[in-house]
Amino acid sequence: MKHINRFKDDKFISLISRFAAEYFSIESSKDSLMTITKTELFDRGKRASVYFTALPVEKEGAALEFAKRRRQDFRRFMMSKKSFGFTPKIDFYIDEGEHNRQKIDRLSNESNIENLINKS
Repeated sequence: MKHINRFKDDKFISLISRFAAEYFSIESSKDSLMTITKTELFDRGKRASVYFTALPVEKEGAALEFAKRRRQDFRRFMMSKKSFGFTPKIDFYIDEGEHNRQKIDRLSNESNIENLINKS
């Protein structure tokens, strides 16, 4: 039975992520590009956390304020898609984990370049 619930949760997470990406591509200003990176469910689907990054990075604070201000509009948008019997309480967060991953990638690439230069 847990397998079925996990499948439903995964589908629910996927839909929330897809709708968040669609909503913010339509509604956000073109000053920054918001990318949905992760969605998590809590309390048996009653709450959801949506994580995103924004480019340029300097605009992330404004993007977060915008997302938090538009939470209710986003819930109405999801309901209009008729994919949900109910919508969870949504909250938005900047994905710091994605920033850390990008920093590790950058440092790793710099290290690889240094190693190549030193071998020459």
